Amino acid sequence: MPDAGPSHILLREDAADWETVKPERFVLGVIHNVTSATRLLDLLKPFEGDSRVQVLFACTGSSAFTEGLREFITERKLPCISWEEAKREKFDLAVSSSRGGDLHQLNAPLVGAPHGAGYNKYLSRKPEAGSRKPEAGSRKPEAFGLGAEWLVHDGELIPSAIVLSHDEQRERLRRGCPEAVPFSVVAGDPCMDQLLAGVPFRDEYRAALGVRPGQKLLVLTSTWKDQSLLGAHRADLEIIRRSLAELPADEYRVLHAVHPNAWFTHGGHQIREWFEPFLRAGLLLPSPETDIWKAALVAADAFIGDHGSLTLYAAALGVPGLLGAFDEDTVAEGSPMDLLGRELPRVTRHEPLGRQLQRAAAAQAGPQRERLAEIGALVTSRPLQAAGLLRSLYYERMKLDEPQHPAISRPVALPLPLPAERRQPGAAAVYADMQGGRLRRYPAELQGSLTHHLPDPYLVAAYGEPDPRWAHAADVILARSLHSGESWEDAARRVFRRHPGCELVAFPQEATGCLAFTRDRLQRLTAQWQDGAPSWPYDFSVAASALYSTLTSRSASSVRVSVVDGLPPAVLTISR
Repeated sequence: MPDAGPSHILLREDAADWETVKPERFVLGVIHNVTSATRLLDLLKPFEGDSRVQVLFACTGSSAFTEGLREFITERKLPCISWEEAKREKFDLAVSSSRGGDLHQLNAPLVGAPHGAGYNKYLSRKPEAGSRKPEAGSRKPEAFGLGAEWLVHDGELIPSAIVLSHDEQRERLRRGCPEAVPFSVVAGDPCMDQLLAGVPFRDEYRAALGVRPGQKLLVLTSTWKDQSLLGAHRADLEIIRRSLAELPADEYRVLHAVHPNAWFTHGGHQIREWFEPFLRAGLLLPSPETDIWKAALVAADAFIGDHGSLTLYAAALGVPGLLGAFDEDTVAEGSPMDLLGRELPRVTRHEPLGRQLQRAAAAQAGPQRERLAEIGALVTSRPLQAAGLLRSLYYERMKLDEPQHPAISRPVALPLPLPAERRQPGAAAVYADMQGGRLRRYPAELQGSLTHHLPDPYLVAAYGEPDPRWAHAADVILARSLHSGESWEDAARRVFRRHPGCELVAFPQEATGCLAFTRDRLQRLTAQWQDGAPSWPYDFSVAASALYSTLTSRSASSVRVSVVDGLPPAVLTISR
């Protein structure tokens, strides 16, 4: 881990010779891994704008998840010292969002906070010399962070303040470590406050994530280990595949928020390689050390989660959802996560996913609404107050007057555009019911046998599709520009030769529709959107798909086409 040498310049005896701003107080931010580091930066937000306070960081070295941490620290330019130096120096305050490492050796009043949505999971410390683990049978295990195993060393309480996000946690702390109760402070949840502050900007988040008008955003949330959403379905990553395969591609965007421990254990490159078919189908996959998952939860229309904190945050925001996995053995009995796990329905394998999401949304807006709201309210009993309460706690411990400006919980910034270079032109299985004017498109590559949501699909592929399954079997080929000196008819023949199963070749015609040719007698056809048709979602590929539907169904020469629920249909005029 980064090591500034024998001493950071600001801690040296001659620091006054070098410093530009003279701090009055020094705070140590304790980093355990990337997961705790992202939470730690939220906890340190109350110091922003105060030049009297200098924050330095140190890594405990006690976590197995060290991958990605060096890059995280370097990218954010966090001033770091070694853990050994952190234990030698005296600080006015230390803040930690984890319980790992020799925290008892720090020479500073320590504020300990959760690194997720409260305290919801069991975790036992491995026995070691000087362990804080209580003797067998001394106390019933409590959630990680609320038991003596993590709070007491050699009979002495380690933190000088234990941050709770909700009043209910105090009773669980009383059961797990009664001597710590007088040192507990209910200060809310800064992450939940960021989410709540972002709610008025939901439309902006959706636009930044590439969610088009009329589309729904489904967020998949996965914690780590083999009972997570990602781990439990690792054989074929079933939940991710089904989300993209069964939900119409024009109606849904799907974003997968992967836990940092899973991401950095296997490596971002490996995760992306595993997800490559899903990325081609349009999956959004943000790096987990960013705040994009927060924007996504605010922007979401639905979620599929597991026993991780993001599931609880999503439910607290009122987003309807399903559980794709849930590890009952890990979740602390009686915790908010335990209550949520009893309330949310599980994804079933043999029913279309869209129908399950619709049923969950209806139930969670109706009969379950009040109960889910009660559980969501257990995330914080001090909504939108965490910044102020934490700042008061910190400054009281540092014996420093608070700044005059208010401490405000602010929404996360708009996400930068996510990488789009992996979304390559590919094959789409199209189901069209042109009697009702409805056209739905799905990625062909991800179709499986678990559900049968495509009663009679046909295949549309781009010219040059490398997969022979689609290149040879596609009913419609979306061609591109003409070769030099080539006529439209010559171009159509060339495409038919390359794609032997193709019945229709379509070429884009500016923004108005397409020019197409049939294999039979090379019949020339045009399909044009009437004036007023929006560019989204009525583009060239939709025009070609609808045109093919009219040929196979012998529909009229003018058809109304609907692609996305909630958006008006467009009229396509077809000339033979």
